Amino acid sequence: MRDIPLSEITLRKYEKPTGLEKRELVRKICLSLGFLQLGDSRDVMVDILLVLIEANTNKEVLSSDEIRNRVEVMRSKYSLDTKGLAESNIRRQLKRLRDAMIIDKINNTYFLTEHSSLKEIFKNNIEKFVIPQIIERVKEYLEELEKIK
Repeated sequence: MRDIPLSEITLRKYEKPTGLEKRELVRKICLSLGFLQLGDSRDVMVDILLVLIEANTNKEVLSSDEIRNRVEVMRSKYSLDTKGLAESNIRRQLKRLRDAMIIDKINNTYFLTEHSSLKEIFKNNIEKFVIPQIIERVKEYLEELEKIK
């Protein structure tokens, strides 16, 4: 048996989201879902997700180059550091979002899964699919432990 997880999720609870602007809301979502760690100075994931959310309103699909360009513009708009904009890092972050079933990729273009809202994606893919499977497996381990006395 190997110690490589079949699936993994990090969930964090923060204060109620009142009075936050859009980028800060997406940042809290990234923190809440484990895409960012507390104190991360490299938060390009926030802007990638924000670009994909905004593209979703027009049902756009974007290449990684288009995402990188829009992220660069967005980070400039907020006077943020442009570290983390290397193509390899953008692709790595996109893969993390794909692995989490937040986005899909077709013909080297990316978009929110089924062009749904992030709320719907969370509800259908994470809340109803990933979390119950993880909980069930933890219960199997706990049951197995009970057998060994």
